[in-house]
Amino acid sequence: MQLTVSGKQVELSDALRVHVDTQLGNITAKYFDHALEAQVTFGRARSFFTCDINLHAGRGITVRGEGEAADARTAFEDAAEHIAKRLRRYRRRVSAHQRDLNKIKPEMARAYILAPESEEEEHATPNGVDTATQEFHATVIAEDMTAIETLTVRDAVMKMDLAFQPVKMFRNSKTGGLNVVYRRTDGHVGWIDPEA
Repeated sequence: MQLTVSGKQVELSDALRVHVDTQLGNITAKYFDHALEAQVTFGRARSFFTCDINLHAGRGITVRGEGEAADARTAFEDAAEHIAKRLRRYRRRVSAHQRDLNKIKPEMARAYILAPESEEEEHATPNGVDTATQEFHATVIAEDMTAIETLTVRDAVMKMDLAFQPVKMFRNSKTGGLNVVYRRTDGHVGWIDPEA
């Protein structure tokens, strides 16, 4: 597994790097034959340390965990436990998904990250024209290719939860249409199906 351990405004010891490598190796060995890559980022926020783990375990499976504690090692343990808990919860479905990987190839789509408009831009009315009637022009911060996989609704929710994402777009394996699942503010999962 390719492992990248970095720190934002934090000095990392060699002992911590070895501990991270060993622990992530143990977690991934339980659930996958081989994980592809992992990025572990440590940071400092006020009086505590933060740890963010992004684990790319195979084609189409990304798992994310976050932790915070008084020291960097405990923050990592917290984030690693979040990953292990998600993988335990979805063990059977992850294993089935690994076996089915070669059946259907995902479609590729362009993903954009947009910058929010500033307050001045929102309320500006150039030439006396109402901004509600003008075309929306957002600043593109990042652009990347993303896969739109063919999944069941259940598998889409699982992948959204594993990656700790608020939303997941997918092609419904039953209807063939594009669908979206998302985490609602009340904690439940919403599902948008234009075919229904």
